[in-house]
Amino acid sequence: VQFHQSTSTIFEIPNASSSSSTVTFVLAKLQNTFASRVSRDMSGALLEFQNPIEDAISKLKFSPESNNLLIASWDSYLRLYNVESSSLILQLYSRAALLDCCFENESTSYTSGSDGFIQRYDLNAGTVDRIGGHDDIATSVLYSHEKGEVISTGLDKQIKFWDTRLGQSLVLSTDAGAPVRCITVNGNSLVVCVAASMHIYDLRSLDRPFQSYESQVEVPIRCVTSVPFSTAGYAVGSVDGQVALDFPNTACSTEMKYTFRCHPKSMKGRLHGACINAIEFTPGGSGTFVTGDNEGYVISWNAKSRRRLFELPKYSNSVASLAFNHTGELLAVASSHTYQEASEKEEPPQVFIHKF
Repeated sequence: VQFHQSTSTIFEIPNASSSSSTVTFVLAKLQNTFASRVSRDMSGALLEFQNPIEDAISKLKFSPESNNLLIASWDSYLRLYNVESSSLILQLYSRAALLDCCFENESTSYTSGSDGFIQRYDLNAGTVDRIGGHDDIATSVLYSHEKGEVISTGLDKQIKFWDTRLGQSLVLSTDAGAPVRCITVNGNSLVVCVAASMHIYDLRSLDRPFQSYESQVEVPIRCVTSVPFSTAGYAVGSVDGQVALDFPNTACSTEMKYTFRCHPKSMKGRLHGACINAIEFTPGGSGTFVTGDNEGYVISWNAKSRRRLFELPKYSNSVASLAFNHTGELLAVASSHTYQEASEKEEPPQVFIHKF
C-alpha cells in the first residue's frame, strides 16, 4: 500500500496464484461471452505486506464505517486489511477465483466466484459458507439495503436474489436474456449491463425490467456505478474508453446526461481508447468521481461541472479496481493485470492508498 498526497489541476472535459488451467478456462469463458516493511519515496510510504497477493486483483471495497479494505483476487483469497495500521486482519480461502465482493455491514461480506458460487463471510468469526450459486461463472455480487437481499449475476444469464435470513436463501431468479457483465443499485433501481444494453429493474417489482435501451457508449460496457447525488443516476465505462452519465426518468436528465471520451490515447497515429475498468464516486453530493483504465491511469472528474480535476501518476499495471472510504478521504487503487489483453504486464499486484 502506497500513500500519495494529491493535488488538483482543473481542465474542461470535452462534451461529448490460480493454476494456469483455471485461469485459462475462466478467461476463455469471459472473453468468449463478452468479446509490514516500510520504504519511503517522494510519493509517501510504501508498505509491503508479508503475504503478497499472488494473482490478479478483481475488486476493492472499503467497509461501510471504517477504513478496513476488502480485496478479492484471482488467487482464491478474500483479504481484509486495516489501512490505518497497514495490517492484515483476515485472509480466507476459496476454491475458485473471486471475481467480485461486497459488504452487507462491518462484519459480513459476500463474494462471487469462477465456480459460480456466492459465498458469505463472517469477518468476526473468520468463517465462510455458501448461500447458493449459478450454473456458470458468477460475475457480480452486491447487497441491497433497501431490499435486504444479496443480488448476484452470472454467465448463466440469471439475476438471483438471496435472503440469507431464510433457511432457503434463494428468493427469486429472473432471466436477463444474456450473460450479465456488471450491475449496480441506486435506491430501488437495479441497473443490469448486458453487452452495450442497459436494463433497469424496480426492486419492488422484478417480473421484467421497466426500462431497456442501448447505452450511450454503443460498445460493450465494462463497469457501472450509481451516482450518489441522484436516486436514479448511474455512470458506465466502456471497453473503448468512454464514460456515460445518465439520469433516466428524472428532471435533471437533459442537463446531466452526456458522454465523453475519458482516457483518449494516441497509438500509431490513431485515437486509442483504453478500457475503463472502474468508476468510483466520492460519497455525498459533490459529483467528484475517478476512473481507472487498462493502461494504468487514474483521472478525477466532476460530473456536475464537467471538469477534469487531476491525474495520478501512471501505474505500471492496469488499474483493476477503485474504492473510496466512507468519508471520501481515502482512495484505494488496485494496480494489477486484468487478463484482458495478451500484452498486459503480469507484475505482482499492488494496492495504493491516496489521501485527499
